[in-house]
Amino acid sequence: MKKNWFTKAAALAMTAVLAVAAAGCGSSSDAQDDSATEGGETTGDVYKVGIIQQMEHDALDAATEGFEAALIEKLGEDGVEFDYQNAQGEQANCTTITTKFVTDGVDLIMANATTALQAAAASTGDIPIVGTSITDYITAGVVESNDAPGTNVTGASDLAPVDQQIALLLEICPDVEKVGIFYCSAEPNSVFQSELAQQYLDEAGVAWEEFTAADSNEIQSVITNAISSCDCIYIPTDNTIANNMEIVKNVALPAGIPVICGEENMCRNGGLATLSISYYDMGYKAGEMAYEILVNGADPATMPIEYVSENIVAKYNVEAAETLGITMPEGIVPIEE
Repeated sequence: MKKNWFTKAAALAMTAVLAVAAAGCGSSSDAQDDSATEGGETTGDVYKVGIIQQMEHDALDAATEGFEAALIEKLGEDGVEFDYQNAQGEQANCTTITTKFVTDGVDLIMANATTALQAAAASTGDIPIVGTSITDYITAGVVESNDAPGTNVTGASDLAPVDQQIALLLEICPDVEKVGIFYCSAEPNSVFQSELAQQYLDEAGVAWEEFTAADSNEIQSVITNAISSCDCIYIPTDNTIANNMEIVKNVALPAGIPVICGEENMCRNGGLATLSISYYDMGYKAGEMAYEILVNGADPATMPIEYVSENIVAKYNVEAAETLGITMPEGIVPIEE
């Protein structure tokens, strides 16, 4: 009887020890899963975010930087993993990259610029996609409306106030007779901005003419043609032209033709003046949207497209102004080097 009692007691004791150990393990895991997410503290989850950037230039780089900064600030450096890929301006690369993101099962895709966004939307209808550096999401063909996207796509827009950009052009060049609107025909968002510019120039009673390049190889010949018949050039936010502003500068400045740009870095690299949003701020806003989707379960289909309305300042390129002999109106500030 004693032996039987001892065996039962030992078994009960061992069961109790195992139960306590199991409870301890469960408590530790639960504590990790329930850890705070605010203030950059790490959660138990590590979110995998695929970033596809259409090409490398200053504005898109700034947007990616802002996007990553927002998520790191909210999730902590250990709470998010970025898979950054640059498509080098090639549509085929965009498709390859986004297809791999889907195969890898990322939690969210950030698409920086229109072709990248279109490739991501074509690759998946399930994984949430947040766009940035997109002028008009409807024109890009990825949402049903800007107020209620109705798809797995949402994001932040880089639409600057085109009406104010044209007003800036007329303030700097009050005697302009004809404006050349120059952009890459392969970029739908540039077409959209050109149509707006045409409308505002018509309202101001100023003649205009469109000049389009199919790709970077045509930029020099087209801009040369444009300055032969126009006394001012307007370039909207256009990735292809932005990546080749040195060509525009080398043609337009020696000819004494001012160039008004849709974005600050384009202006820094050869334009005269701009009224531009902050691409860093736009990317940061997109990062905040991504956080709401990843952590709080927000649905991209019901998240309106966001716009940057702060920090829009008229700026000018000092070197270009001096070369052209133009004294800038009061209130337009120099671009910092």
